[in-house]
Amino acid sequence: MIRRMAVAAALVVALGACGNGGTTSSVEPSPLASTRLYVNPEGHAAQQSATWKHEHRPDLVDLIEPMAEQPVATWFTGDQGDPFLESRALTRAAERAGGVPVVVVYNLPNRDCGQFSSGGAPDIDAYLRWLGSLAAGMEDREAIVLLEPDAIAHGIEGCAGSAGEPYPLLSEAVKILKRQPGVRVYLDAGNASWIDDLDALANGLRASGIDRADGFALNISNFETTDTSAEYGLELSKRLDGARFVIDTSRNGAGPPPGSGSGHQTTWCNPEQARLGVAPDTDPGLERVDALLWVKQPGDSDGECAPGDPPAGTFDTELAGGLLDQPLPVVEP
Repeated sequence: MIRRMAVAAALVVALGACGNGGTTSSVEPSPLASTRLYVNPEGHAAQQSATWKHEHRPDLVDLIEPMAEQPVATWFTGDQGDPFLESRALTRAAERAGGVPVVVVYNLPNRDCGQFSSGGAPDIDAYLRWLGSLAAGMEDREAIVLLEPDAIAHGIEGCAGSAGEPYPLLSEAVKILKRQPGVRVYLDAGNASWIDDLDALANGLRASGIDRADGFALNISNFETTDTSAEYGLELSKRLDGARFVIDTSRNGAGPPPGSGSGHQTTWCNPEQARLGVAPDTDPGLERVDALLWVKQPGDSDGECAPGDPPAGTFDTELAGGLLDQPLPVVEP
């Protein structure tokens, strides 16, 4: 499925340096400019790299390092049961390392409209208890939290999986997370090719507590270019009194796959054309943009959208090799 080619020279340029981008533009510096993002050794590419180091395969370690050495988000999806201990362990480890973790909260009841990432908490009360435990585990330590990918966009579409209007529950979630003094919260706002009605999207964000959050997030697990996402986000920001935002660049290096606006799952689910985007950057020099982040862990599957594809969230060396434009050996999960 994945094209087998040598690593493109452009990849080296695209990855750049993590952290403070040192922008010389006149754009207002990001409030995260001095933030060092935490490189979690439990990241999926980092774990694969560690395995190959243990097996004395420096050739493979070198190939995967552009992916393994970058800070990626840690997803809390409800699989952890009570997330208190894992939340505490993650934020403590990040603090000891002098970094700030990026966390995705993805456990809304009936999430993803029954698609490949379906699941979530059994009901509203269970969700709020779970989220409260996750927040409590962070205590007063710093974290960047991206809240419930796709939920607001699904709500605008009237998707039954979002129970029609997820906004009050999201607003309560923002309130719970913001009780922790070191937590920054960004509400997910979909991607630049999804919701055309920016007024409706802005209204959804307002109803979901954007006034208490630190901003919104774009392009999570998607492929829209950084420029397109930045332009879309700026137009949305204008409707939200200048709200700031972050962009997922983990897989947008080649832009959206052909036909991605058609709604066919084969165009967005594990597309073989996808490539790594620019490395995470907490001062990217883009207007109103707080950070470029790797939210979707590169190499993780979008779901079982074709025969042989692994379940959503499972790291796959063939998918990782595609993003690197470089063949990697197939590793059984």
